[in-house]
Amino acid sequence: MTAIQFYHLTATPLERALPKLLQKAFDGGFKTLVVADSDARVDQLNQLLWTYDPNSFLPHGSEKDGQSEKQPILLSTSAAPKNDANLLAITDGRMLENAAGFERVLDIFDGGNAEAVASARARWSEYKNAGHEISYFRQTDAGGWEKAA
Repeated sequence: MTAIQFYHLTATPLERALPKLLQKAFDGGFKTLVVADSDARVDQLNQLLWTYDPNSFLPHGSEKDGQSEKQPILLSTSAAPKNDANLLAITDGRMLENAAGFERVLDIFDGGNAEAVASARARWSEYKNAGHEISYFRQTDAGGWEKAA
């Protein structure tokens, strides 16, 4: 089964946490698909990944950029792995209907939003009932991660 990891944002927003998670995945050899809730959000994340750290380069693109299949990190509104991704990062609270196509799923949610937390709990239960390997990472005050479950 797919390993599904919940990342509970409490110290920094998605815009600061996501690039670090993607860098770690890229360094670990993963091809990643990042799913956002709108084209506008994909555009925001695309711009963010070009500018978040002037001393690094995180190769990525969106479907709008073309050549989706060649992107090591693809930003999209669709959970279809057009880049043969083995890691999926969900940033919009979407329940993945078929996680089997991915080795790992990162479900990143805002701990300051009660609705997002409730939705994450519901997804946790559904994934667990489906037999997936579930883990939970809580953000530290410094913005790092500690495994809590």
